[in-house]
Amino acid sequence: MHIPTPTELKAKRVMLGLKQSDVAKKAAISQSMVARIEGGSVDPRVSTLTKIVDVLQVAERSAITAGDLMHEPVLSVVPTESVTRTVQIMEENGISQLPVIEHGVPVGCISESAIINAIEEGRIHKTQSHTVSDFMEEGFPTISPHVDLDTLVHLLHSHHAILVVEKGMVRGVITKHDLISLIL
Repeated sequence: MHIPTPTELKAKRVMLGLKQSDVAKKAAISQSMVARIEGGSVDPRVSTLTKIVDVLQVAERSAITAGDLMHEPVLSVVPTESVTRTVQIMEENGISQLPVIEHGVPVGCISESAIINAIEEGRIHKTQSHTVSDFMEEGFPTISPHVDLDTLVHLLHSHHAILVVEKGMVRGVITKHDLISLIL
C-alpha cells in the first residue's frame, strides 16, 4: 500500500479543487489538522490518514464525467442503411450493436441479436433487401456530458452503451468496456 506524502495529499486536494476545510468536514477532522498534515508538521494516525485518502478518492471519482469517458466519433448507421452493410460494419469493428442516428439525433439501435431473431422468425430472406428500420430496437439511453461516474455505472448495469448528447446532437458513446478500461 502506498502511503501518500504530505505534498501528494495537498497536490491531490488542490487538483480536485477542494479547500482544506472541505476535506476536514468530510473526513470529520479539524481544518488545522489537515493543514498540519499537509505541512508535514504532524505525523497523523493511520485512521486519520485513511479518512483523508477516502475523501480524496470519492472526490476524484465524482470528478469524472461522461465527457471525460466518452469516445468519438460514434460509429452508427441511419435507418435506411441496408442490413447487409450494417452486419459488415459490425464485423469490421468487432461490435454487436450500433446506434441508429438520423441527422445527429438517436432514433434507435440495431443489434446482432435483433437480426438473428428476425432470421429465426423467417422475417429475413436472401431474395429481399432489408433496411435497419425493419429491425430497429429501442435506442441506448442518452445523457449529457456532465453526468457523473456513479450515474454512468448505474446506467451501464442495464444497458450495453450510453450515448452522450449535447444540444440535441450525439457527441460520443460510452460502453461497459470504457468503464473497465478506467479501472485498469
